[in-house]
Amino acid sequence: MELCRTSRDDERRAEPPQGRDETTGRAGDPRESRPHPHIRDVTRRFALEGYLAFGIDALSLDGGTPADEDAARAIFAKVDLARIGESVAAAVTALGAHPESTGKVGTVGFCWGGAMVNQVAWRAPGLAAGVAYYGGQPPADRVPAIKAALMLHYAGQDERINAGIEAYRKALTDNGKTFEIFVYDDVQHAFNNDTGGARYNKEAATLAWSRTMAHFAKHLGAPPKAG
Repeated sequence: MELCRTSRDDERRAEPPQGRDETTGRAGDPRESRPHPHIRDVTRRFALEGYLAFGIDALSLDGGTPADEDAARAIFAKVDLARIGESVAAAVTALGAHPESTGKVGTVGFCWGGAMVNQVAWRAPGLAAGVAYYGGQPPADRVPAIKAALMLHYAGQDERINAGIEAYRKALTDNGKTFEIFVYDDVQHAFNNDTGGARYNKEAATLAWSRTMAHFAKHLGAPPKAG
């Protein structure tokens, strides 16, 4: 995987200022593939906020994420999650040591990437903050290893993912972890994805994003605006 500015593979130049860092929970080595447009745009938004943003294509170790979403889902169903989790955890360490980094690293992910945020939280003790959007929860026995402050966003109409909320809440509480959980009523899984058609909900997405930015400002430190 390669450390890179958000703009390196994006025609919209967003050059973050010195001394700040941020990593998305899901996004790629731009030489191998290009992540989903929504993920690229989220990475761009973090750069515009002044963070050093690093996108990870979770399938870069398996040839890169294909443009066809059905093909991508088929690959995701077969990949070695532990191997990907270890790679993303390694990226956390690398970003923390980057010359433009404050040493505080955060991660954000959506859907499958939200579940990866929850996995990286226990794999990477150097992670300062994580935000998972409608992501699957880790086993309770992994929770004691979590050091990061977590923010967990869930869609009210997402029965499969939401089935694990209360067990995760209990494990986080019992282990004295720093976390917040928000459930957005009457919205569906992927409500933040403005490329996702009918499931996108602007009101919920805007509220969740404002909370996400406040979470990172609190636990990573607020960077100066880019530009």
